[in-house]
Amino acid sequence: MQIATWNVNSIRARLPRVLEWLERRKPDVVCLQEIKCVQAQFPREAIEELGYSVEIHGQKTYNGVAVLSRSPMCDVLRGFPGEAEGSEARVIGVSVGSVMVLNLYVVNGQEVGSPKYEFKLDWLARLKEFIDESYPSQAGRLAQKLVITGDFNITFDDRDIHDPEAWRGKVLCSEPERDALAEIMGLGLSDAFRKFDSEAGKYTWWDFRSRGFARGAGLRIDHFLMSDEALAACSSVVVDIEARGGEKPSDHAPVIATIAE
Repeated sequence: MQIATWNVNSIRARLPRVLEWLERRKPDVVCLQEIKCVQAQFPREAIEELGYSVEIHGQKTYNGVAVLSRSPMCDVLRGFPGEAEGSEARVIGVSVGSVMVLNLYVVNGQEVGSPKYEFKLDWLARLKEFIDESYPSQAGRLAQKLVITGDFNITFDDRDIHDPEAWRGKVLCSEPERDALAEIMGLGLSDAFRKFDSEAGKYTWWDFRSRGFARGAGLRIDHFLMSDEALAACSSVVVDIEARGGEKPSDHAPVIATIAE
């Protein structure tokens, strides 16, 4: 099974690129972030014509997540349990066969010390609580094949940053954010990309405004966090750099994980 994650930065603006990519790569499951539309505006028919079922947790103008799958999806959840109506659409979960998939668009945080940064830290604490309560564990480790993926808006370490000193202490790279992510990893999750590639300089996001892609100046903020069972079944995690080029791309590249069912 190939599972992809991709922050498309508006599904309607990026639809031709997404359809071409789906036809060419044919992943089994695709987790999209920043779809930036409500359910009624999502281009469901165009995607269903390619053989995908669609589950959506949308929001007008901002945020929004969706999962596309060639196989039936069940156990669909949208948002955190008990979340107030009208909350930001950042979480959608499904089960596909033996794999549980949780698709996230983590809060950006804007600037260290800002209200949005504090909201990000609170949101990450809520995410940890949700994972701990919602997925079975044994001896302090998550059980079953759990894949948590999406745009985390956090780098793990300096290898994920084109210029570590320039980003030192800034949002996406600050220690409180990394500590919050480490707390989540402590539930029994691993950074699946690093199972296969330990080198620096592998990125998933490049800033439009500074022409980051042309300069090779990016960050790795789109991740696959896997339980032990999922990681053992995972044979590759790759960044599709080609999809970041061309006309009207997203500022993120897709990341694709291959997992045995």
